[in-house]
Order: sequence, then structure tokens, then C-alpha cells
Amino acid sequence: RTEVNSGILSACASNHPKISAQSLPKDGTLKHKAFYSENLTESRKFLKSKEEQCDLSKIKGSIYETMYSPPECPFCGKIEDCSQDMEAHVKTKHANLLDTPLEDCDQPLYDCPMCGLICTNYRILQEHVDLHLEESNFGQGMDRIQCSRDLELAHQLQQEEDRKRRSEESRQEMEEFQKLRRQYGLDNSGGYKQQQLRNMEIEVNRGRMHPSEFHRRKADMMESLAIGIDDGKTKTSGIIEALCRYYQNAATDVKRVWFSAVVDHFHSSFGDKGWGCGYRNFQMLLSSLLQNDVYDDCLKGMSVPCIPKIQSMIEDAWKEGFDPQGASQLNNRLQGTKAWIGACEVYTLLTSLRVKCHIVDFHKATGPLGTHPRLFEWILNYYSSEREGGPKVVCTSKPPIYLQHQGHSRTVVGIEERKNRTLCLLIFDPGCPSREMQKLLKQDMEASSLKQLRKFVGNLKHKQYQIVAVEGVLSSEEKVARRQASQVFTAEKIP
Repeated sequence: RTEVNSGILSACASNHPKISAQSLPKDGTLKHKAFYSENLTESRKFLKSKEEQCDLSKIKGSIYETMYSPPECPFCGKIEDCSQDMEAHVKTKHANLLDTPLEDCDQPLYDCPMCGLICTNYRILQEHVDLHLEESNFGQGMDRIQCSRDLELAHQLQQEEDRKRRSEESRQEMEEFQKLRRQYGLDNSGGYKQQQLRNMEIEVNRGRMHPSEFHRRKADMMESLAIGIDDGKTKTSGIIEALCRYYQNAATDVKRVWFSAVVDHFHSSFGDKGWGCGYRNFQMLLSSLLQNDVYDDCLKGMSVPCIPKIQSMIEDAWKEGFDPQGASQLNNRLQGTKAWIGACEVYTLLTSLRVKCHIVDFHKATGPLGTHPRLFEWILNYYSSEREGGPKVVCTSKPPIYLQHQGHSRTVVGIEERKNRTLCLLIFDPGCPSREMQKLLKQDMEASSLKQLRKFVGNLKHKQYQIVAVEGVLSSEEKVARRQASQVFTAEKIP
């Protein structure tokens, strides 16, 4: 019965080419159609085999009739003589069960454009394709949902990354800010007095200072702070005079040399080591002015002040209205701190004392390899009124020059013009201790001792330099005008 049924089914498609199902969908709703397609394909193969058998039976009829029993209708049980008769019977009597037309069985087949499944009914094909479309729409919807979720997750991850980055940047900025505050003495860790006592205690603990020496120095410091005058323990006098004698008798490679007026050298102590260079250079400059009769009227016989006193004097200048911008940057307070001072604070203090001065800014290199030959030329013009003729050693009445660069300041006390036409500055550095400076006072001073003073063009290669040069005395009216100008102050810049 199964063979007959399969043959009948395949006969309905005998006039059409064979089309097999491809990549059938896994959905359970399509399984019955896939099963039907497979039966249809197998039926066609079986029909071809049966036709060949029928042709063969015509030749050898008697043999095949004895070997096979007559076919029986699977629907009503009727028996026919051969398979062709049974096929005609089924097509005629049971056509409605086969869902095939009565005549010729020439029915069009429909294959699915999406998976290749063959259907004999257009309505079934349409329902089948609709299922494909529903699955596609559902998949696209799921893709959109997944994409939306992915975007939301990516956005959340990006927000978290940005938050961590901002937090890290804020932490680093705070650390840098605190580092700068410590570097410039604005971290409320105490000032000159606290640092002096702390460093002397360290020396005692290390066995490098006797306790009796500690108490003696402490007493001297307290007295100095009380009267506001430097104790002179870091001062070295008479160096300019010794240098003039040396250049008169030696330094054969020097054509001419110019010196400032007499100036004392001050170096840093336990109380200001690491931050007091600006104050020490002001002491050097003031020591020269105090020995010059031109400035007696404005300085009124004052002595070289100690560092806390200098801080107090700068604060008083701020209160008068000088340099409000600089005052605000230092929180209007210097006393009790280790705050650095620079060219602006020195200018402010001198102007408040009616000392006429100005700032010159060498804001960029003017020579090869980051050098500043224009700075050397300016200082030479400041000290030398005449370049040709005259004695080899010129001791001028010009005050020394305050020289500032990033992180440090020094005092220019002279300049050499060498026989090869190069220039060399002579500089007092507050970082050089007294024992080294006192070597310059020896009668038999060696040329190697000058190494700590000499600075050639190739030795000054910082990005920017500022100098404070003293020019004379201000009248009361000029002082008021400069105070007003300092509120919008800009330094003179050398192009």
C-alpha cells in the first residue's frame, strides 16, 4: 500500500523537474511541509523506477504476474490488476484526498524564495513565507533591543571611565598644587624661626653640634628677630676690594673688568636653606646701597634687616598699595612662611623705600643654543660708560644687579671683557657658603678661586631672566606715581 500511494503521489509531479528542499527552517510549524517535500521527492524517484518496471512487464508479463500480487487501494480496499489501473482508480475516486486535480495532474509547484521548500498550494506557500517574515522581524527586533542594550552599556562604561579619569586628574592636580605650596613655602609649615630651630636640633641629634652651641645660637637668633637686624653670621665683606687687587696684578687673559660698588656677600643659613635666595640677594643689594652716600636720605641709616624683617617690610609695601596682584598671589602674607620672593617683590620693596629701580625682562634666548648674549651686553652697558681706553680695572659706583631666573636668584657684581672679545659675568651666589667666599680674601688668591664667580654666555641658558637695576633715588611724588603704576605694572622686555 505504501508503494502504491508513493507512486500515485509522485505521478502528480511527473511532468515537472525535481526540486529538493534546502536548509529547511528549524521551526516546528514548518516540519509538516518539510516532511511533505521529502515524500514528494522520494515519490518521484520511486515512480521512475515503477515506470521502468511497467515497461519491463510488457515484455515479460507472465514472469512479473507470477512474482507480484495485484495492487490494493489504500483508501477503499479495491484490488486492480496492475499499478496503472490502481493509479487511475485513486486519481478518479480519491482525488479529494490527494489534493490534486482530476485531469492530467498538471498542477504548478511553488518553491519558497527564502529556504527553497516546494509547495503545491499558493496559500500554503504564502503562510510559509509569512512565518519567515515573522521570524525575520522578530530577529531584527531582538537585534535592535540587543543593540540598544549594548549602546546603553557602552555609555555607562564611558561615563564610569570619564569619572575615574576626572577623579585621577583632580587628585594629581591637588598633589601638584600641594607640592608647589611646599616648594614655595605656602604650606603653613612655619617660617625662618621654625626651620632654624628644627635644623639645629637635627644637627645636635647627629652629633654635629654641641647642645651648648645650640642654645647660644638660639639666643642669638631670638635677639636678631627681636631687633629685626641680621646677625651677620653668613656675611663676608671685602670681596670686591680683593678682586680689584687681583685683576690689577693677574688675569692676563682679561682685557678690562668693571666692578659694582662695594657689596657684602650673604649666604643661606639653617633658617632659610632652600628658599631664602631672594632675601639674601636683597641683603647684598641693600648692603651696597647702605655704603653709598647717595641713598642716605631714603634709607635713613637703617641696617641690613634679617629675613623675617624683610618679609614684614614687603607686607608693609603691599599695605601701601604696591603690587596688589603679587600680594594676592602670596595671600598678602610672608611672615611665618617660607614663601619665595623674586624680582617683583624686590622692586616693590625698593620702590617703597624710595629707591629708583626698574625691572628688565629677557623673556627669550637671543643667541644660539638657548643663550642670552643680549643680557651680557645690557649689563656691560650698565657698568661701562666708555668701552675704549681707560684702566684695566674699573671700580664703579653702580650698585650690584639682582638677577632672577626660574627657581633661583643671584647678584651680579661685575663683568669681564676678555682679550678674545667674549664677556664673562662676576656673580655672587647666596648658595655659596662663607668658607668658599673667604678664599677670595687671600693675598695669594688663585685663579681657580674665581671659578665660582665667573659665568660665561654658555653658562646662563635658562629660558627667561629678569634683572632689577638700581638707578638712583625717587622723590615723594615719583614714589606715589610708581605705586599707582605698579597696580598695572609690566616689566620692560628686551626683544
